[in-house]
Amino acid sequence: MGQQFVQHLVELKRHWALVSALAGRELKGRYRGSLLGFLWTFLNPLLLLLVYALVFSVYFRVQMANYAVFMFTGLLPWIFFSQALMEGTGSITDAGSLVTKVLFPQQVLPAVKVTANLVNYILSLPILLGFLWLSGVSLKWTLLAFPLVAAAHVLFTFALTLLLCAFNVFMRDTRHILANLLTLWFFLTPILYPLSQVPEKYRMLVYLNPAAVFTLAYQDLFFWGRWPRWELLGVLVLLSLVLLFVAVTVFEHYKEYFAEKI
Repeated sequence: MGQQFVQHLVELKRHWALVSALAGRELKGRYRGSLLGFLWTFLNPLLLLLVYALVFSVYFRVQMANYAVFMFTGLLPWIFFSQALMEGTGSITDAGSLVTKVLFPQQVLPAVKVTANLVNYILSLPILLGFLWLSGVSLKWTLLAFPLVAAAHVLFTFALTLLLCAFNVFMRDTRHILANLLTLWFFLTPILYPLSQVPEKYRMLVYLNPAAVFTLAYQDLFFWGRWPRWELLGVLVLLSLVLLFVAVTVFEHYKEYFAEKI
């Protein structure tokens, strides 16, 4: 199994040029034919921010300084995470013409979805930095830790995506179940509210939520200007590696049946 795991990762690295090319094509084709084109990469998160800011600042009146910026800090990585999962879960079933080709490396497909959404996330970061500057939130040296937090986030996202895309081949309901679970997951993650609003007795449950750990880490880096809790991130990286090992094992075991199931 260990050899299979290493071989899977080596193959993925060997085909990284293909992953990059397909991710680039997906980003170009995502808004092809629309009037504003690639600008939707920036407009979509901004419009979503405006909707949530209106609801929670005006109607529900969350009492917090720079609330819109705080929310945006957690919203951007959530958009990356949720879209990568949703698109990646259907990456095998949606690419039937490629999967049926004998020599095509199938592990490339979920990697393409994660990569494309990661690029979208990175491109939206200047908007976040602009919001922080306009709101008077000073940027700290803690931002240097962003690549480490993002790398851990990508590792967890890819591992879960790889596992779910294999499940979806055999149970097409996976993507529909995931869509509903993501809605619940979103509200269980402290994106629309600070951790301080969670009652103390339930706070440990928040730390058991991987999305919450990443969200809190991003909030620490960008909004609060402090280092994230490295012990929580370290545990999550170890769990992500275990999840990746399981995902690779499942994917490699069943990938020879993918073509006949599609």
